[in-house]
Amino acid sequence: MTAGIIRMAMAAVGFVAALALAPAWATEPGASDWVRSEAGEVRLIAAAASIAPSQPLKLGLQFRMQPGWKIYWRSPGDAGYPPRIDWNGSDNLGQPVIRWPAPHRFVLSGLQNHGYTGEVVLPLDVTPPNPGRPVRITAAVEFLACAQVCVPQHADLTLNLEAGTGAPSAFAHDIGRFSALVPGDGLRHGLTLESVEAVDNALLRLSLVSTETWTDPDAFVESEDSAAFEQPRVTLSPDRRRAMIEIPVAPNTAAKPLAGTPLVITVVDGMRALEAKTSPVPGTKAPPSSHDASLLLMLAVALLGGLILNLMPCVLPVLSIKIIGVLGHGGGERRHVRASFLASSAGIVVSFLALAALAIAVRQAGAAVGWGIQFQQPGFLAAMVVLLSLFAANLWGLFEIPVPGWLLNRGQGGVPHHTLLGHFLSGAFATLLATPCSAPFLGTAIGFALARGALEIVAIFGALGLGMALPFLAVALWPDFALKMPKPGRWMVRVRSLMGVALAATGLWLLSVLAAQVGILAAGISGGSMAAAITILALRPRMPATAKGAVNICVLALAGLALGAPFHGETARGESGKGGGLVPWIAFDQAALPGLVAEGKVVFVDVTADWCITCKVNKAAVVERGEVARRLAAPSAVAMRADWTKPDEAISRYLAGFGRYGIPFNVVYGPAAPDGVTLSELLSESEVLAALDKAAGIGR
Repeated sequence: MTAGIIRMAMAAVGFVAALALAPAWATEPGASDWVRSEAGEVRLIAAAASIAPSQPLKLGLQFRMQPGWKIYWRSPGDAGYPPRIDWNGSDNLGQPVIRWPAPHRFVLSGLQNHGYTGEVVLPLDVTPPNPGRPVRITAAVEFLACAQVCVPQHADLTLNLEAGTGAPSAFAHDIGRFSALVPGDGLRHGLTLESVEAVDNALLRLSLVSTETWTDPDAFVESEDSAAFEQPRVTLSPDRRRAMIEIPVAPNTAAKPLAGTPLVITVVDGMRALEAKTSPVPGTKAPPSSHDASLLLMLAVALLGGLILNLMPCVLPVLSIKIIGVLGHGGGERRHVRASFLASSAGIVVSFLALAALAIAVRQAGAAVGWGIQFQQPGFLAAMVVLLSLFAANLWGLFEIPVPGWLLNRGQGGVPHHTLLGHFLSGAFATLLATPCSAPFLGTAIGFALARGALEIVAIFGALGLGMALPFLAVALWPDFALKMPKPGRWMVRVRSLMGVALAATGLWLLSVLAAQVGILAAGISGGSMAAAITILALRPRMPATAKGAVNICVLALAGLALGAPFHGETARGESGKGGGLVPWIAFDQAALPGLVAEGKVVFVDVTADWCITCKVNKAAVVERGEVARRLAAPSAVAMRADWTKPDEAISRYLAGFGRYGIPFNVVYGPAAPDGVTLSELLSESEVLAALDKAAGIGR
């Protein structure tokens, strides 16, 4: 009896164990047996468990690799070979076509390899010669699996599919999941390959655009024995929606000219990918991302642009600060003059480096970055209105700004003057007010910097600061220029009053920009508050001594009201919504440009803002007068205005597409110039007319 119970218990345990292990033994419907090795396992799977007459047959070759092991893509790179399948012995199968999911790049000891790790399914498109009839599949798979060593693998796989309803198998999702990773034309992922250039048979340059931000793009090139390629270099635009990928040709591997040679380009960015068959066109010898000579040239351009910035319209009001500083040194000390102007120069350069750091931080955050974009922020404008109003009142003698003792020294004869820190801060303030302006060469230099890395941004912005500081450095080098100025006296009162007017005018200009952003009411409250504060300061000498403390509190309260009013204003329309004038402007619409050009129109695009004084000078002096205005008003022309007064991502992307990150920016399109003719920052009538003629094809 006891022995019988033991035998029954052992049988029950064996039955339970058999049930638990059954999935490991049995062949699941729609799949072959696994073939295993130290590298991993492989099998055939089908999306349907049976064959239906009117249903396509979808198969997959499924790999599950052990950690650290990989297999290769159809183009393996510098070493290896892809999986190969021999279908001999199959019945009613036809010739399956492998579709390859996007690969990954592996770099080991300088070798570039392309393939897969973990799990991958290679989808197989199959057209049975006899639809609806059973399919017998025999596959001999040869593949190379690599970890620290590479081991050739062989697997014999069989899969039989009977005729039936074609119901989905348990593997339909796996095949569909990896089919979605097979690169297409990129449209469903918002990816577009705009151009492929061959540069001196030593470099391929890809230009791409994406509707979403790029994360970590990579590119793979397949060619028939034309060349081998090294690891790509990727440069992203500040908004991370444009990418330039440069792929060097491995030395001594170019067997024929790349230009005109058929290539297959695969671009991968995370789960997104595109594949394109193309032939490169000849490219320029000096690509935009080449460092060395290009960087040295741009440093010189930035230095010149910073120097010219001192003469631009938006910087002229700031000259009051500089002029007062020069005049204040008359009859002073040579040593102090030199030190003070060096300190002001340092303030300018350090401020530009701070702007560079801010640009890097904003770009890393994925936001749009550009020259002068702080003037798109109402809070910044209100703060500048308050500061300029108080500085103007100080220059008019309405009150003395209480300068801390640590900012003052006693000079010759006991006359107080600013310390080096005070002069440093004056240079920083001058830089801040200069940023809405774009000088010749400035936009080119900034565009070069912002399209590249942090090192280039810091170098270019530092050169811009040095260029703007050159007049200060000149005075520091020849201090006798400042020392020979008349000694400060009564005449200085009139000069200070005139300079106060210049600062007040700058404040009024900023109020007009603020009105374009938040409305006239909010801007009027800010301006009215500061006007009231200046009036109270002017009346303070007539007030009782006991009321002077209340005056200070009242002025601070009004300044606070001026700062807070813009945050309660309403969104206002900018220049693009304004009518009037000789030119019939319409709002910017980038999507409409190709259609207008196809109709034979010449399109003039003006990217502008209410805070850009150079833009207003261009409009008043060139664009909206004379022959240019007449040409833009003609039926054959379209004038588009892109208003960047407030942040606009579409305009930021448009500027970045031309490598520009500041305004003014103007471009002319036409039948003879569908890609556009870009113009200088400072326009001339002859330049604009020549561009209009070129775009229209006149004189060709």
